[in-house]
Amino acid sequence: MTGSTPAIFTADDYRARMTRAAEAAAEAGLGAVLVAPGPDLVWLTGYAPPLTERLTLLVLVPGREPVLVVPALEAPDAEKAAGAPGLTLLRWTDGEDPHARTADLLDPKGTVGVSDNAWALHLLALQRALPDLTCAALTDALPMLRAVKDAAELELLAAAGAAADAAFEEIRKLPFAGRREDEVGRDLAELLRRFGHSQVDFTIVGSGPNGANPHHEVGDRVIERGDMVVLDFGGLKDGYGSDTTRTVHVGEPTEEERRVHDVVRAAQEAGFRAVRPGATCQDVDRAARAVIEDAGYGPYFIHRTGHGIGVTTHEPPYMIEGEEQPLVPGMCFSIEPGIYLPGRFGVRIEDIVTVTEGGGRRLNDTTREMVVVD
Repeated sequence: MTGSTPAIFTADDYRARMTRAAEAAAEAGLGAVLVAPGPDLVWLTGYAPPLTERLTLLVLVPGREPVLVVPALEAPDAEKAAGAPGLTLLRWTDGEDPHARTADLLDPKGTVGVSDNAWALHLLALQRALPDLTCAALTDALPMLRAVKDAAELELLAAAGAAADAAFEEIRKLPFAGRREDEVGRDLAELLRRFGHSQVDFTIVGSGPNGANPHHEVGDRVIERGDMVVLDFGGLKDGYGSDTTRTVHVGEPTEEERRVHDVVRAAQEAGFRAVRPGATCQDVDRAARAVIEDAGYGPYFIHRTGHGIGVTTHEPPYMIEGEEQPLVPGMCFSIEPGIYLPGRFGVRIEDIVTVTEGGGRRLNDTTREMVVVD
């Protein structure tokens, strides 16, 4: 992930995020948080450095000023980041040992949370410098770090959702029959970019039997009349994610195909109606899954009901059995139940939903009824 986050976020916003992360670390019993280049660093500082073998690492220690360990040759770019005023830059030059300099900032026998995408090269070097240091993956140690969005983030997520909706409204007007899945996928990617996405993360076009594979993406299969087609697509617009799924039919569907689609639509609605502050993530999964199980298709719903979204298209929290995390206003996640009949077809319907004080609000507004395409 490269580039920068929108100018809507100020140095004070990033300073508040870093403070919040350090406080959460202390509450979780961590002595520090170590953040490598990637989504967490962008969210905390607004800085997205190039991904190279040189160490760049944000060190957050409760009660201390945040420190960004950065190669000297990249420091001028780091100084331009929106969050830089809230940081101390610790520059290192080629020939120095940046891991030893980082080790000086940490309790040698403490426990630190490490961002999930930290390179093993750097983590192992740091552990050699501090053999008694205990490391924990940040997703395990602070799973809700980015989960609750503020008003500006919600605005950006809503805009990304609206852009994805606009892409669907255009793709449904184009011909499907006689074209390959990868051709339709390219159209979807082009439409996402046309409506403001800077990054396209995925364009799944699962036609006919390929739709029974939830993560089929695209292939060279030629779409035929009579096919059900799963369209799942999204990416980043102004640094925040979109992700929506609609299942269309090429020509008139059969009674069975309509029935399966209706069951999934009802399950998606049930999941949405389960969203409210204080409910748990697993409550959303249970509500959607119960509809599919009651209709006799339980064995064919083979994935979780949803995932969080923000500066990445997949992040905590997860709508899955066993996840007892309570829902909090400002959380954003997908609700995307599906039924997958092997060798035949699949149906999935997905919206991004945010938790409000009174329940939930959808960030996708295209029809969830069966759409017939040519």
